[in-house]
Amino acid sequence: MKASVLVVEDTPEMAELICLYLVKEGCQTLTAPSAEAGFAALEQQNYDLVVLDIQLPGMDGFEFLTRFRKTSETPVLVLTARSEDEDLILALGLGADDFLPKPFSPRVLAARVRALLRRRVGSDQGKALPSVMNLGPFALNNDTRSVTQGSTKVTLSAREYDLLRYLLLHPGQPFRPQDLYEAVWGQAFGDLSAVGVYIQRLRRKIEADPNNPVYLRTERGFGYRFHPSGQESR
Repeated sequence: MKASVLVVEDTPEMAELICLYLVKEGCQTLTAPSAEAGFAALEQQNYDLVVLDIQLPGMDGFEFLTRFRKTSETPVLVLTARSEDEDLILALGLGADDFLPKPFSPRVLAARVRALLRRRVGSDQGKALPSVMNLGPFALNNDTRSVTQGSTKVTLSAREYDLLRYLLLHPGQPFRPQDLYEAVWGQAFGDLSAVGVYIQRLRRKIEADPNNPVYLRTERGFGYRFHPSGQESR
């Protein structure tokens, strides 16, 4: 089955170019010229990936992403013509899974899309992962890619889920940002600040006091360490 990609882009020529390269990658594509049209398309069917331009008429990409993440974990690749670091930090903080500044190479775009789709539909292939993982108060269902903490469902983006699952697979083990970026993002090089952004997002969702975390801790000189019980000595 072909992967389906929704391209939310208001410039027709850019949308056409993106779709051209994604079709060459074997994807089915649909374009939406605005955020509002994107939500209308999402009401009609589910997509495996959303390619989202930030500078849209009416509702911009940041607002779209904020609303979208309330109900969906589908990976989102953000595009923007602006090069400010603040755009990158904000987009990742709102739940984007990857970020690509314009102008970009269509081949790079296609490679980023392939990487996101692999994590979306094939990250567990060949791995003997149980359907449900229970550690401390956390239960991860690898079939539905859902998480509960005690009796409370924790709503996570696709990237947040992959990061939390990786940490839970290695309880108590410290990881440098470089280690997590390579293991979860699947890239040896890139903007390591993305790791810190996602760590903070996870803390806001699973910690009673994100400023004093008991589960997802920073170990000076070692990196990040996950304690499922939240009771180990600090």
